[in-house]
Amino acid sequence: MSEFDFDLFVIGAGSGGVRAARMAAAMGVRVAIAEEKHLGGTCVNVGCVPKKLFVYASQFAEEFSQAAGFGWQVDVSQFDWPTLRDNKTREIERLNGVYQNLLVNSGCELIHGRAILTGPNEVEVEGRRYTAERILIAVGGWPHIPNFPGREHVISSNEAFYLEQFPRRVLVVGSGYIGVEFAGIFNGLGADTTLVYRGEQILKGFDEEVRTFAADEIAKKGVDLKANTQIASVEKNHDGSLTVSFENGSCLETDLVMYATGRKPNVTGLGLEALGIQLSAGGAIKVNEQFQTAVPSVYAIGDVIDRVQLTPVALAEGMALVKNLYGQQSVKVDYALIPTAVFCQPPIGTVGLTEAQAREQYGQIEVYRSNFRAMKHTLSGSEERTLMKLLVDKTSRKVLGVHMVGADAGEIIQGIAIALKAGATKEVFDATIGIHPTAAEEFVTMREPVSD
Repeated sequence: MSEFDFDLFVIGAGSGGVRAARMAAAMGVRVAIAEEKHLGGTCVNVGCVPKKLFVYASQFAEEFSQAAGFGWQVDVSQFDWPTLRDNKTREIERLNGVYQNLLVNSGCELIHGRAILTGPNEVEVEGRRYTAERILIAVGGWPHIPNFPGREHVISSNEAFYLEQFPRRVLVVGSGYIGVEFAGIFNGLGADTTLVYRGEQILKGFDEEVRTFAADEIAKKGVDLKANTQIASVEKNHDGSLTVSFENGSCLETDLVMYATGRKPNVTGLGLEALGIQLSAGGAIKVNEQFQTAVPSVYAIGDVIDRVQLTPVALAEGMALVKNLYGQQSVKVDYALIPTAVFCQPPIGTVGLTEAQAREQYGQIEVYRSNFRAMKHTLSGSEERTLMKLLVDKTSRKVLGVHMVGADAGEIIQGIAIALKAGATKEVFDATIGIHPTAAEEFVTMREPVSD
């Protein structure tokens, strides 16, 4: 008989925690999982899932306007925010139930409440203590809003999913993918939308050409982009509107200010410091290649370790951890060639190195580029353009990076990521017959590199 109540105690029922708990339970491990909020974590409740539903909703107005070129006479349309908001909420609640059933049916003991580490093998939840041979921390991250006068008048992306009323004017703060995506959502749903950020360009870390191209396309759709701009204060007016003062002395009146200036690991009050679990300067839990903290019995995965903040990465980390601990395997998560998408409008899909990274790491490279107006828009009347880009090592001919800004970019890049993972060369791309007529075929028909 084990000296512990459980073999594995998981703190946090988000994507990584749930995957690890279910996999371990399926192997006969005695698992408990504690969650203080809603099952499914950020992705299901205030992240990927509801955000993508909102992206879908925000695209209809443009589709309606483009339909005329194809012979459709669309009646006057009207958007009803409560319908979208409440339908989204019902879907999220359904998914919460799915997650609960998955956990319970897998044999996990589900515990509702905030878990705090009280020892290397002990956790307290709502006044009750549990012991476990191993503890896994998978509590994710939380939106970070800096301190400034009027901070209490702004919201994060968490609250944006549950607004009582849809705003007529919106100011989104932040140049990362969350800010850019929400700017597109609000704009598409009919709000007068401004996106402000302190840097020169949106989407730091992405390929420079992609950043510039995407910004131009987003601006063409009506989002007012304000670079090199920082908020000094926010003041609430008598009519409920907000006056935003910027550090450059200018002001803007709006109805909603949403901050998307990053997320921080959700480690406050977990009891980590008392145990000697080390944190990075940004508050992330430090772990080794086996996701083990400085306390050998305590592990951590997902956004809380701040390696790559993506749901599929948390899933991969959870699976690797369980296979190594309980499956007698030696698995390492490969963080190279992780494909990603930004669901702005038009969307971005990317995998591999940026052009700057490729030049730095490989020296001599070839750049293949295509910039075109998609076939659909010859009749739609839209001036939207698509960018596709291949980066190739001149010596090995290996494709180092693939980038796209345009319709269905995420769907297209997923398949290309498999090719890059398999080590495809430019000649493999060239030998692949395209599907015609599609935008995707452009990736296998770019024959001549652009001039340096």
